[in-house]
Amino acid sequence: MNRKFWLTLALASFMVVTAACGANSGKTNNENKGNTAGSGNTAEKTYTIAVSQIVEHPSLDATYDGFVAALKDAGIEEGKNLEIDFNNAQGDSANIKTISQKIANSKSDLALGIATPTAQALADDVKDMPVLFAAVTDPIDAGIVTQLEAPGGNITGASDTNPAAITETMDFIATQIPNVKNVGLIINEGEQNAVIMGDIAEKALEKHGIKLIKASVANSSDVKQAADSLVGRVDALYITLDNMVVTGADAIIEVANENDIPFFSADRDTVEKGAFAAVGFKYYDHGYEVGQMAVEILKNGKNPGEMNVTVPQKLDFIFNMKAAAEQGISVTDEMKALVKDQENNIIE
Repeated sequence: MNRKFWLTLALASFMVVTAACGANSGKTNNENKGNTAGSGNTAEKTYTIAVSQIVEHPSLDATYDGFVAALKDAGIEEGKNLEIDFNNAQGDSANIKTISQKIANSKSDLALGIATPTAQALADDVKDMPVLFAAVTDPIDAGIVTQLEAPGGNITGASDTNPAAITETMDFIATQIPNVKNVGLIINEGEQNAVIMGDIAEKALEKHGIKLIKASVANSSDVKQAADSLVGRVDALYITLDNMVVTGADAIIEVANENDIPFFSADRDTVEKGAFAAVGFKYYDHGYEVGQMAVEILKNGKNPGEMNVTVPQKLDFIFNMKAAAEQGISVTDEMKALVKDQENNIIE
């Protein structure tokens, strides 16, 4: 794990930053950039934004939705003064590269990479326009930026990981779930972000004398088999912000429910689907923050290299009470007391 990233991350947790970006489909032409929508001095500038998203799943889709909402709230709205070229790489590395090269050759005003691999490709290929990233675990270790504060160049964005969230989840498992000796991690070890988060989880569990047992997958269709392979060997299941695995979360929920195994995730959306708990935040808010960064760049001329990379600030426990019942978990008052916003984060 990149020590510089996590040290910088701890400092970044105390900084307040605004920033912005957007994504969708249907870019037509870029000839009207800066042109007027009428005559005289009443012209309105139009914008084009190109988006590369690694795959569609709830957390990444919510990131995109929040991004677009922030633009709209600032008066940059698709169908009026905004064109968005949305590209879904469908988890394919060849598609990721093709999309980044296409964006590099476009006349877009700004590019957005949602998830680590797509952001890495944009950082490598796009040099002549501002680039933002979202849903990236460790942008330093991934080679996207060299530092979180004023990273320089033409790129900045938001990390979706605060190490405290992982540690708090592991501490909860160790102290609140009875008799846990082994925790199963379903992981795509080809995703750098998943490996980094898995290492943090493993170290946190070691402090409690608990072992992390990994079940690797090569694609989302392997997730069910990996989850099945852990039955009888582990006392709880966990997944990171692992795009391939999150896409197959329904299969893990099925295994967890059938075998009464508490299932923990690293994102709210998977808890809403049927995992029991996470320490997390709303990806919509994460995307909205990046959308605000885009507004600063597009409307106010901010240089992305001078804008700090942000990290999640509003962490909270999130419980799914129906999932708890399905997975044989008795949710105690002590557990509930850990939830700061019980109205929104205890899901009945």
